[in-house]
Amino acid sequence: MQFSEIPGLEDIKNQLISAIKKNKVPHAQLFYSNNGNANLAMAIAYATYLNCENKQDNDSCGKCAACSKNNKLIHPDLHFIYPVATSKKVDKNPSSNLYMKDWRQFVANQPYGSIKEWGEEMGIENKQPNIAAEEARNIVKKISLKAFEGEFKILIIWLPEYMNQASGNALLKTLEEPPEKTVFLLVANNHEKLLTTILSRTQKIMIRGFEKKEITQYLVERYNCSLDRAESIAFIADGSMNEAIQLTNKEEEDHHEMFRVWLRNCYSFKVKELTSLSDDFQSLGREAQKTLLIYGINIIRECLLIQAAPNLSRLRESEKEFVEKFSKVTNHKILEDIIQFYNKAYFHIERNANPKILFADLSFQIALALRSKK
Repeated sequence: MQFSEIPGLEDIKNQLISAIKKNKVPHAQLFYSNNGNANLAMAIAYATYLNCENKQDNDSCGKCAACSKNNKLIHPDLHFIYPVATSKKVDKNPSSNLYMKDWRQFVANQPYGSIKEWGEEMGIENKQPNIAAEEARNIVKKISLKAFEGEFKILIIWLPEYMNQASGNALLKTLEEPPEKTVFLLVANNHEKLLTTILSRTQKIMIRGFEKKEITQYLVERYNCSLDRAESIAFIADGSMNEAIQLTNKEEEDHHEMFRVWLRNCYSFKVKELTSLSDDFQSLGREAQKTLLIYGINIIRECLLIQAAPNLSRLRESEKEFVEKFSKVTNHKILEDIIQFYNKAYFHIERNANPKILFADLSFQIALALRSKK
């Protein structure tokens, strides 16, 4: 993977390339971000650039033997460790090496994928993946020899927060005394869960979420989305490219119209209509219900933003008109309460709550909050 394959994020790419040109390559770096962003893709592109035989000013060449092997994730000096669990294919002692074929397929198809998609790729069903202590100890074996072909021996650890105390301590020992020309790239979504001793030994690089315009352009160019739909998806995705791609592969739904009708009925406290809407929400399916709630959270945040700084809004005209009108009949406190209602509803939907009861209760909570303004 090359930097050019990652849409946008030019500021981060330039920062990483500049450090390499100045021969300032820390032996341990932490690429952290939220789920669904480009930290894994950025780490792989960075590793490719490190061992490229003909580095360009702003990217690896993509043509040399090292780039070709890195692109296929088969370079002998590029190693991976990631969470695994038992499955029909691996019924005991799971390790990263045993799932390497699945890993290469996963990265090729879903470079912004989450642990959920990785679990589906492995076929582990509902089992909890982890990075065991034995696997962490095997790190020493992976990096003990000198680089075979490239200048650096590189180990990418995806989601190190899935290490337990024992595996974390095993990694810590290796980080304290790394072999020469060895680079550790830790790629985390919840870096706060890592041992503080590990965090203190890494250079932290925050990979920001994608901007709406970066997601929009990517969807238009890569998935042939219409501009209008790409903008709508980018708004819902809220910086997550993985979420945007998942939404692109689903049937198009008019979240704005459904949400607009919902809030208007909440404002008017039309009990019959709200009860009927709860039936409609129940029929959507769990993923669509979660998407609607995320859309709602983003719209309410835009209401807060438009009250504080109207010029910063990046909404489509149809959405902006609704947000401007709705923000006038609410206040800061009500909007914050509604966001909390949506967050709690999302939490319970993920845990298989009854959607009809949940959405009915949510509707009445919103309605009562809006009546407090009146």
